[in-house]
Amino acid sequence: MTIFSKEINDIVLRRWKTTDDQQLFKLASDPDIGQRAGWPPHQSVEESREIIKSVFMNDTTWAIVSTDTEEIIGAIGYGDSCDCKLPAREGEAVVGYWIGKPYWNKGLCTKALSLLIDHLRKHTTIKSLISGHFTDNPASGRVMEKCGFEPTGQTCFDNSLYNGVDRPIRVLRLTLGRQ
Repeated sequence: MTIFSKEINDIVLRRWKTTDDQQLFKLASDPDIGQRAGWPPHQSVEESREIIKSVFMNDTTWAIVSTDTEEIIGAIGYGDSCDCKLPAREGEAVVGYWIGKPYWNKGLCTKALSLLIDHLRKHTTIKSLISGHFTDNPASGRVMEKCGFEPTGQTCFDNSLYNGVDRPIRVLRLTLGRQ
């Protein structure tokens, strides 16, 4: 399934394919990406292929793809694809995303998150979303806030995340307007 919007025509969200391994490695081998997202940089194309197979190939994770170049520029997902220790409520989906450094500060991550939120409102019964960002990565928090997420006032630590032991995670939540 591909998620797209006529209003947001510079990106689409599409399912991952194992043949995306080279493009994923090109982005995910950058140590700045993993450091901000909470995972170690990929060390090989084979590792990227395995991540696609074991983490990304499911019904809740998409590649963020530029419609201009048809290249992958990042990833976004919810639920099982974002298995972290945020204080989620029962039935609340955990959202995670990242975007490659060449695409930072262009509004593309905000557009991708907006597409995902719109999809969840239209096609699921999920009532709320939770996400978080390392406090030393405020740009990710601005993406969430632009999409309507509100700070919960909670901070957590997740030592299962790359270099996450001493890095606080600011927690944000979005209610999808369902009763």
